[in-house]
Amino acid sequence: MSPAFAQTLVMRLESLPAQLQKAARWVAANPQEVALLSMREQAKRAGVQPATMTRLAQALGYDGYEGLREGHRAALRQAPGLAGQAARRASLHAESSELAAQEMLRNCGAQVAGLAAGDLPQAMVRAAGMIAQARQVYCLGMRSSHAVAWHVSYALSLISDRARLLDGIGGTGFDALAQAQAGDVLFVCGVAPYTRAVVEVVVQARARGLQVVALTDTGLSPLICPDGVAMIVPIASASFLHSMAPAFALAEVLVALVARGDDPAVLARLAGLDRQLAAFNTYHPDII
Repeated sequence: MSPAFAQTLVMRLESLPAQLQKAARWVAANPQEVALLSMREQAKRAGVQPATMTRLAQALGYDGYEGLREGHRAALRQAPGLAGQAARRASLHAESSELAAQEMLRNCGAQVAGLAAGDLPQAMVRAAGMIAQARQVYCLGMRSSHAVAWHVSYALSLISDRARLLDGIGGTGFDALAQAQAGDVLFVCGVAPYTRAVVEVVVQARARGLQVVALTDTGLSPLICPDGVAMIVPIASASFLHSMAPAFALAEVLVALVARGDDPAVLARLAGLDRQLAAFNTYHPDII
């Protein structure tokens, strides 16, 4: 995505009319298509009129849509890809692997510590309330985000029967949404570049009336819904992959907020789990 476009859109998004917001979110979610496809084809895929794309560009300070497209083309030409990023990082740390490790760990620690600032704790409390009150909680994440979604689903399954992981194994992972109802919750984790299937599931979930709790990386993320909760974490990394450590940390705190220690139902379920684990001799005995 064009950095200039992203910076401008973050500041202006909420002030734009609804149709321009719809077009802007599509542009933010599909930077490669913006660089390569015609404006009419982009408008068709965004579900708006071609004139809306021109009005969006003008509202963001461009003379016309071609200026917006050219910024995205330049960004696409400069994008290094995973191999390019790895080579660039290697050149930065060629002198000392130990220093590289220290830098990455410090970066990770600073990102996690920063989660306590700003409005994020308030958003987490809202998200925990939605999840705690939902009839059913569907959890979704793919590629690097899959582990976060799995962790949330697993942790919630320890305290209730309401969590369901939308896993794509066998191609049937999304079938569970056929039973979803208004008032259910979709917990979705995803960061740029956004997996197309995840964005499509969010669209379908909204159409069914689900509340969306999005754990993502920017206010322009296509996973964010106006009537849902967005929890935004940093993903910058000194590696060729983005960092998922802040997302994992937030997911752990989120589940802890849902699993209140003063809830008799939660305590009873955990006590039952303890008995089950003991009956199967699940864990290796402590070595004294």
